[in-house]
Amino acid sequence: MRISENVSLRSYNTFGISSQARFFASFSSVDELKYLLENPPLPELSTLILGGGSNILFARNFFDGIMLKNEIKGIEVVREDDEYIYVKAGAGESWHRFVMDCIANNRAGLENLSLIPGNVGASPMQNIGAYGVEIKDCFHELEAYHMQDHTLVTFNSADCQFGYRESVFKRKYKGQFAIVSVTYRLSKHPKFNTSYGAIEEELKHMGVKELSIKAISQAVINIRSSKLPNPAEIGNAGSFFKNPTVDAAKHTALKEAFPNIVAYPIANGDYKLAAGWMIEQCGWKGFREGDAGVHERQALVLVNYGNATGDDIYRLSQRVLDSVQEKFGVELEREVNII
Repeated sequence: MRISENVSLRSYNTFGISSQARFFASFSSVDELKYLLENPPLPELSTLILGGGSNILFARNFFDGIMLKNEIKGIEVVREDDEYIYVKAGAGESWHRFVMDCIANNRAGLENLSLIPGNVGASPMQNIGAYGVEIKDCFHELEAYHMQDHTLVTFNSADCQFGYRESVFKRKYKGQFAIVSVTYRLSKHPKFNTSYGAIEEELKHMGVKELSIKAISQAVINIRSSKLPNPAEIGNAGSFFKNPTVDAAKHTALKEAFPNIVAYPIANGDYKLAAGWMIEQCGWKGFREGDAGVHERQALVLVNYGNATGDDIYRLSQRVLDSVQEKFGVELEREVNII
């Protein structure tokens, strides 16, 4: 457990942004985290907990603070009953590896969330979701270390205040806690969710005769691989923007002006709009300026073709936001955390 100075962060973020941290260290246990927080190299500097780096944009070339990378690993069954198995995973575990472990052991609930980049610790922070499933559907509890009080606190689902790509850790408690473990309630009796997106079509293409969580997982992997760029090949953080929500009146007005607009009815009579469709209508899909661009197959994804700076990506995202606001009168929100 060594604290290093002036460390390049390029390999620690999926955008591949070349930024530096003034101080950097990794921790693989709560005790190591406690030590690092109680013995900072410079007490006046701010501290940032880094996970898999898959939902972050380093907009500055230099982070003048202390960056601590979460490497807490481990997957274990903590209890079970006739219906469920409760599985606890270290926050530093790869999310996809955790999902694959669940599938290998026939633990159902997270199969639709296969191949999402990042670590387990980010899953409740973002309330990650895909193909009709969000982690709140299977979430049981998490343990988080309070970085000022030096106490370990347990949060249940209500405590986390989950919303669309939201939790209490992104707003009220932002920067106060380091999530160290997450426990999920997984089913022994799968309830398959194949109605969202192209899952059913892909299952037919695969020739699946008997539905299983393994088959659904593979279908999701195939779809994601065909639509989204691999961060190992081209820098990106997945979906950069959230799908916005509008009320019925706004949806009606948009539908009259843009008959082909893509929207889905949700609770309380509101509608969720497809941000990718709106961005594409503004002409951004496939756009490139220098090494910053919008992906050619998915307009929600901003990409780094090699040597774009964080500021290049940020300024491009602002241009996208402005154009959608001007054309549709809808304010998009960045899903990626800006540092």
